[in-house]
Amino acid sequence: MTGEDRPLRAVALGGGHGLQASLAALRRITPDVTAVVTVADDGGSSGRLRRELGLLPPGDLRKALAALADGGERGQLWSQVFQHRFGGSGALAGHAVGNLLLAGLLEVLQDPVEVLDHACELLGVRGRVLPMSTRPLDMIGDVVGLDSDPEAVRTIRGQVALASTPGRVKQVRLHANGDGPPTACPQAVEAVTRADLVLLGPGSWFTSVLPHLLVPELHEALVTTSARRFVVLNLIPQPGETAGFSPEQHLDVLSQHAPRLKVDAVLADADSVPTPDRLRSAASDLGAWTLLDKIAAPAVPGRHDPQALAASLRAALERRTDQWR
Repeated sequence: MTGEDRPLRAVALGGGHGLQASLAALRRITPDVTAVVTVADDGGSSGRLRRELGLLPPGDLRKALAALADGGERGQLWSQVFQHRFGGSGALAGHAVGNLLLAGLLEVLQDPVEVLDHACELLGVRGRVLPMSTRPLDMIGDVVGLDSDPEAVRTIRGQVALASTPGRVKQVRLHANGDGPPTACPQAVEAVTRADLVLLGPGSWFTSVLPHLLVPELHEALVTTSARRFVVLNLIPQPGETAGFSPEQHLDVLSQHAPRLKVDAVLADADSVPTPDRLRSAASDLGAWTLLDKIAAPAVPGRHDPQALAASLRAALERRTDQWR
């Protein structure tokens, strides 16, 4: 609870499995959780629906809804149905049921926020799921290491291409359908502004975490919010996207894309940080202190354990105000 005797207002930003982990942890701490989800996916079922229908890619939104679904029998059933993928070799092969349902609602209702609110009601979600933008976004990155000249820069377009590039991503940016800067979802900006806690990461660093800082209104909200800002680092580098990155390099890239962003705490798995002093120094440059803890799932390599992550988040939240700097 907060000082106003109300549940903590928590906002998690990201996409994919990383966002699912942070949402699963946050729902153990507070019922008031808002997911702000990337909408630049152009692969798989989401990419097919985006190209064929011109809609927001629904996949990461679906995963966030499933992560926040009510734990009762009804909520778990709908979560399972949302996540179910059709097999076979026909037109439906590979599509998740939740993707199709969200696509149908988007065509009928037009308003993505209204669509997601209805989906939350269906799954018994107590919090909220919001897109970071109400329009599909295109991701563009500068990549080196793809030519004989190791410093030659190539422009790579598309989230999937960036996530799987054998080169080294230097910088990313977003466009709204390839035409102009992205515009933030107003409700997402409001959620960040009103939050008590904002969580960035874990997740694909360039394609799930950093995109939120590339939407001007959302960037400003993240910089100016009075909420505590926590960064949760990945357990291992992601092949292609952050291959060879040290934990502190993730923070350096974050700072390069958002020089004005200050962070309160950096949370990392103790066994995933080979040089803790370097990480503490990089975190300090962002204004943050570092919490090293056991937050990896023992049976699933590369995945966070939601219960352990929730315990670390509680420990960070209980740190006294005068200890933050």
